[in-house]
Amino acid sequence: MSLLHLRTFVEVHRCRSISEAARALSLTQPAVSQHIASLEAQLGRPLFVRHTRGVRPTAAADDLAMTIGDSLDRAETALAAAKARSADLTGTLHLAAPAEYLGEYVAPRLAPLIEAGLDLRLHIGGRDALYDWLLSDTVDLGLTASLPEDPRLSWAQLGIETLQAVAIPDIADRIHHLGLNDGLRVVPHIAYDLERPLLRTWLSANDLAVDRPPVATAPDMRVLRAMLMAGIGWSVLPDYLTREQRQTGTLREIAAPKAVPRNAFHLVWARTALRHPRVAFARKALLAVLSE
Repeated sequence: MSLLHLRTFVEVHRCRSISEAARALSLTQPAVSQHIASLEAQLGRPLFVRHTRGVRPTAAADDLAMTIGDSLDRAETALAAAKARSADLTGTLHLAAPAEYLGEYVAPRLAPLIEAGLDLRLHIGGRDALYDWLLSDTVDLGLTASLPEDPRLSWAQLGIETLQAVAIPDIADRIHHLGLNDGLRVVPHIAYDLERPLLRTWLSANDLAVDRPPVATAPDMRVLRAMLMAGIGWSVLPDYLTREQRQTGTLREIAAPKAVPRNAFHLVWARTALRHPRVAFARKALLAVLSE
């Protein structure tokens, strides 16, 4: 069996689409169809059932994909990494992440990629946009606290962030004197958006509830930090974003009565992207510098 045909099969299985697999592999749709037909002829059984919105894998296709998919990914990644070591890296790498994580944690650690010869284009986006960009080849690598469910994407854990309730000392003292349950409800809070994902996670972990909406929202947690430092309420932010302020006493952690929630951050990529030496190199470099 041809390795190219097997790679084509794996991509069709992940995409559930001949046209999407062709785009991902830079092949024509007739070429992809011919590869699948050749495999089906060799195996003596159908691998996909065609329908109006794509293809549906048979049981035989599921078994074959489970057996060879990860092995092919590892082989292509190893080959791309070897090419990256044996040649001067050139080209542009597109990297996406949430604004505050990119600005506070990632950007200061990108020198190894520049020194290796890569040009960087940084993109700001949340989970849904980031996944769309990866699958459409708009970006090469993404950073997110979520885990991808699409089989065309792979990931590696980078590190852990803890979620802490914080405020300026005067407000933290006021909440303490009122008692945590009443204080958190009485004192206004601010959040990333009206859904309050980080705040709800912290409250849930500590069996607390705050039913009133935030008095202000901003889709950049650095803005929330600035508002907190100006004495506007309390909020829940990742530890890396308030480390300096807590060390200097500008902000104070509001002690969690039961648990401090933890989130893992992940580096995410489209599996097909690792065929490119620059992406394979950047993936390895980012895992090294961002996991420190």
